[in-house]
Amino acid sequence: MSDPHTPPKIAPLADADATEAQLAALEPLGPMAALHIFRTLAVHPKLFRSWLPFGGRLLQGSTLTPRARELAILRTAALCGSDYEWGQHVGIGRDAGLSDDEILACAVPTEPGGWDAVDLAVLTATEELVDGHRMSDATWDALTRLGWTDQQLIELTMLAGHYAMLAGMLRSVGVEPEGPLPAIGHVRVEP
Repeated sequence: MSDPHTPPKIAPLADADATEAQLAALEPLGPMAALHIFRTLAVHPKLFRSWLPFGGRLLQGSTLTPRARELAILRTAALCGSDYEWGQHVGIGRDAGLSDDEILACAVPTEPGGWDAVDLAVLTATEELVDGHRMSDATWDALTRLGWTDQQLIELTMLAGHYAMLAGMLRSVGVEPEGPLPAIGHVRVEP
């Protein structure tokens, strides 16, 4: 998380300061346009408009199960040190069927015990992709044996890379949460 005493390097866009192009880029998001991630990215409206369909496809139009998607996102957030990303996805992970213990386990190196074969392969692939930018042949083969399609395998590689990219932007720019969010390794807001 960014230091609460250090302002973001780029503040979320206020309507009063926005150009017509920036406001038009935010409009399709409806109430979601209030999120600081979107308000910050809208500072660059052309890039934001190009990125939004891709990010939306990965989050809402995925070929992965919601559970696999959220395991990968939470593990990526933890590996990249993005409290904003982690905090936003704790609730989404719960909605995808993850227990609080499973969410917490995404914050530490993956251990084989306690995960089924698919979860273990997804977490292992995510670690390999974020840490070494390549899924090992063994992990690829494990997912293939588990019935993953070529589309799903491609998407998993893109998902981990996308959320690592976002983590870098969030942390570099200093995007702050809209309110209290759980930090990495937590499922509730710590006092």
